Amino acid sequence: MAAGERTLLTLDPREERGSRANRRLRREDLVPGVIYGAGSDSISFKVDSRRLRGVLAEGHALFDVEIDGSERLPVIVKDQHRHPVRGHVLHLDLLKVRLDEKIQSMVALEIEGVEDAPGVREGGVLEHVTRELNVSALPTDIPDRIVADVSGLGIAETMVLSAIEAPAGVEFLDDPDDTVVATVTAPTEIEEPEALEEEVAEVGAEGETAEEAAAEGGEEAAAEGGEEGS
Repeated sequence: MAAGERTLLTLDPREERGSRANRRLRREDLVPGVIYGAGSDSISFKVDSRRLRGVLAEGHALFDVEIDGSERLPVIVKDQHRHPVRGHVLHLDLLKVRLDEKIQSMVALEIEGVEDAPGVREGGVLEHVTRELNVSALPTDIPDRIVADVSGLGIAETMVLSAIEAPAGVEFLDDPDDTVVATVTAPTEIEEPEALEEEVAEVGAEGETAEEAAAEGGEEAAAEGGEEGS
């Protein structure tokens, strides 16, 4: 992907330092961050939170940044610290990359075909186990996401990473046989209401029989006593 085709995020240089300064920036709806790069000094920046939210929502693994009119730099997200409750970004770490050198990156793993899976149609529950994959590729070859087709999974069946073909130029770094993508578990057996009603009826009938037997025994005893006394 050429530089002109990549998303551009405009940043502002950040002179402020320390947690107090960062809290002040956040109150102004700005997000503090740092750009790291091999063999170069880190660059501190601040960015409008809405602008950042829009770029991150696009889901691109690689995008460009520009600081104070400088040249565009290709970067990937190295880390993002989010608010534990509200979920918005509190601090962003970016990594400057060379487009001619392979890098390792985490890529979202999505699934499709859930409703068509035989196991799901038979009442099973499909669990999406692995949601991110560790890959190695040139920055321009890193996909925004990888999609796995689970439409063939039946009851008690599991899909592992080895069943997915890596995109061109991409190498999966996770164990292909031990990395579970998705699995379908058998449905939990639930007794039908009719069966429960029958059980209740049987229990009730047995209870009535016992009570009747007790009552009959009492009547017999009373009758015998009456006969003796008469």
